[in-house]
Amino acid sequence: MPLITVFTPTYNRERLLPRLFDSLTKQTFTDFEWLIVDDGSTDGTSATVDRLKAQSAFPVVYCKKTNGGKHSAVNTGVRMAKGDLFFIADSDDMLPADSLETVVELWHTIKDDDEFAGVCGLDGDLQGRVIGSGLPKGMIDASALKIRNLYHVTGDMKEVFRTSVLREFPFPEVAGERFCPEALVWNRIAQKYKLRYLNKIIYTVDYQPSGITSQIVRARMQSPIASMMTYAEMTTFRDVLIRIRVRAAINYWRFGCCLTERHKREAASPIPSLAWYWKWVKPVGWAMHIVDTKKLKQK
Repeated sequence: MPLITVFTPTYNRERLLPRLFDSLTKQTFTDFEWLIVDDGSTDGTSATVDRLKAQSAFPVVYCKKTNGGKHSAVNTGVRMAKGDLFFIADSDDMLPADSLETVVELWHTIKDDDEFAGVCGLDGDLQGRVIGSGLPKGMIDASALKIRNLYHVTGDMKEVFRTSVLREFPFPEVAGERFCPEALVWNRIAQKYKLRYLNKIIYTVDYQPSGITSQIVRARMQSPIASMMTYAEMTTFRDVLIRIRVRAAINYWRFGCCLTERHKREAASPIPSLAWYWKWVKPVGWAMHIVDTKKLKQK
């Protein structure tokens, strides 16, 4: 069995997959599989994967499913993964040549400690610059909540989790919604586990105009239940600064304004609620919703 599953959820990204594949062929650590879950692509993704698979020196596993959003693709990948570690590599991104080697070296320092969910490094841009602040020191052991709220680290980072932990904390799949914030699951994991953080780039991002990152407000508006769930839970975490909890409460009401009767009718799970004392920020959330709606109409 491979030590690492490099997992790629993809949707209509046939032109970008070869670039990610090329970065995987250059890895200095080779005990991994590449697992691709195609979330209902309508382009030539399948044929592209077949061509890459024929060239590959490492196992390539491909699965196509009905479109349900990245989070549902992650759930499928976690169920299929053979690796002890689960490294999510989006189809528009790449790995530096020593990425997996760095992950494994860090992993061996904590693999026998059940308090750790995995390891985490930094994201970098195409010019090799750190995304966000970086760490205040070379290595930190902390939960995903404490690294943000105690150490004030900003920017996207690359978490590499034990596959068993992601099986313990699957993404909720809300009927009729195709987006669920990663923060919802990462924060839940942080209530039980910590990560070992390394102040080194292990992942190169290339944000696409059509990607989730650039369309994040629209995605949250179209998936209000998962968004409300994320922000409602965030208001209850002790490790979260009060200003972050206030912002979470505002965002709860902001995206709660997008909740329709259809959402309520189709949702199999209860609509997440907020403690009564957060109602004072509801007008702010409503105002932000109006701004969001106007901006989207202008695009």
